[in-house]
Amino acid sequence: MKKDAAIEEPKLFISYSWSSQDHEAWVVKFAEELVSQGINVILDKWDLQPGHDANAFMESMVTDPSVNKVVLICDEMYATKSDGRAGGAGTEAQIITPKIYAQSNQDKFVAVVTERDTEGKAYLPTYYGSRIYIDLTNAANYGAEFDKIVRWAWGQPLYARPEKGVKPAFLEAERAPGKIASSVAFRRACDAIRNNSPNVAALTGEYLDIIAEGLESFRIKLEPDTRDEFDDIVIASIEEFTPHRNELLELFALSAQYSPTSQMAEVFHRFFEKCLTYFSPPENAGGWSEWDFDNYKFIVHEVFLYCIAAFIKYEKFAASAFFVDNEYYSKTRDSSESAMRPFTVFREHMRSLEFRNQRLETRRLSIRADLLNARSKGTGIDFQYVMAADFILYLRGQKFELWYGWWPETLLYADRFGGSFEMFSRAKSKRYFDKIAPLLGVSNKAELGEVLTKIVADPNRIPRWQFERLNPKTLMGFDSLDTTP
Repeated sequence: MKKDAAIEEPKLFISYSWSSQDHEAWVVKFAEELVSQGINVILDKWDLQPGHDANAFMESMVTDPSVNKVVLICDEMYATKSDGRAGGAGTEAQIITPKIYAQSNQDKFVAVVTERDTEGKAYLPTYYGSRIYIDLTNAANYGAEFDKIVRWAWGQPLYARPEKGVKPAFLEAERAPGKIASSVAFRRACDAIRNNSPNVAALTGEYLDIIAEGLESFRIKLEPDTRDEFDDIVIASIEEFTPHRNELLELFALSAQYSPTSQMAEVFHRFFEKCLTYFSPPENAGGWSEWDFDNYKFIVHEVFLYCIAAFIKYEKFAASAFFVDNEYYSKTRDSSESAMRPFTVFREHMRSLEFRNQRLETRRLSIRADLLNARSKGTGIDFQYVMAADFILYLRGQKFELWYGWWPETLLYADRFGGSFEMFSRAKSKRYFDKIAPLLGVSNKAELGEVLTKIVADPNRIPRWQFERLNPKTLMGFDSLDTTP
């Protein structure tokens, strides 16, 4: 273990019973292992010289301020002698007594259990109470438990408290008026899903209508006096919507677990259609800018991604395919365009975030990807499923001539994930591949290979961020797909 100059080198005393020669030999070996980890170990075999008072030596070790750690090697004899002895010499001298323990800083002690009774209960001194101990009685777990001792000695626990963030913007009091009163309808919908209620679709639809209509309260507008920092307004609006996003995510997850029916998929589908109306100016709107809808572009895109991700997480691939296979009614100002649009309509460019990158000189490859990643924490849906959903939508979007119709924002982080996504790894078996095929829009591996060939043939179809280019073949683990029963 590499030493950190900023951390005090531990000086550790080992207290143990002279139970048997085998036990003493085990303790010596244990001490040697600790020394190999950069720990200064004090052991009677090495440091107690002939003629020295063993009891005085032991007491000095636990009272010496330079000895910052004490390990109690607990077997049956240690527990028995520790509880029944007030002092002594000879073979009992290296055992910490209740009196010495009570007089010392107890934070410097840890018990290491090496023996259990016939009922499986650890031998521990009574004074140690219910404090956490290290268990070395199971050889299979020795390595992991030994690491705990090393970390304790060096004061570097495995789990460190994360740095505290800032108060979420959506909790600020001045933004309360934008909140949608949806909690009651949300709970009704959730209860209906869990209980498989016959009116589950109706109750879910009622809740989603409240959210869709409530989006109007999040409308923002670019004005001359807000232009220079309009991106801040967009970010604030996105943060303000977070509680409602979290409700939607919970609803998607519940539906995927308890009610992944075509009827429910249709309800969600209609909800997303209603959300699309916020991508364009309302009727009778006067002047407007495309920036006015950037908060909606992010909010709806994020929610749509999580909807697909939730159904992927719970392996409801046929249900998730419904959102990709079916087009969405989207009325536009340009009557020449078809009112029915593919799923790619949910991903639109946000000029405000591009402006933000320049204004703040962040030099980020994608602020949008950064936001999606940061906001995934605490959602209950791991970011790997969001990336997998993004990847699926990218693959499905390849059938459109406008290859940029779906830009997989989150795959900027794909290299950190490594290898293929879980659903593709499992699709090594033909049985599992047949399960995911409807979502991929293919009937067999050969058809998927044709899609991949089409992508590879035109480098412009492959997303890239500076010098990093996406590797679709690796993310789907193509060579291993459908290779076992």
